[in-house]
Amino acid sequence: MMVLITYDVNTEDAEGKRRLRQIAKQCVNYGQRVQNSVFECVLDAAQCKTLQHTLCSILDERKDSLRFYYLGNRYQTKIEHFGVKESYEPEGVLMI
Repeated sequence: MMVLITYDVNTEDAEGKRRLRQIAKQCVNYGQRVQNSVFECVLDAAQCKTLQHTLCSILDERKDSLRFYYLGNRYQTKIEHFGVKESYEPEGVLMI
């Protein structure tokens, strides 16, 4: 299923900047960054719960926020892209 993950981390102090880097690093392991604090991830249920648990353990709930949007398996019809960055095929071949 396609999951859109968004986060807002308070970076007023060094600890916040560390949390921001850690959250981004975890999200990169599971999906594609589409905007600064937005990732599209194709996950199964177990991966989703694992990532959710990991991100929540990093998050400071008094200062930061994290959102998971579940777009499901037919996500292609729910995403429209406009603007400069080219879209990508989430389930296609990724060349590194």
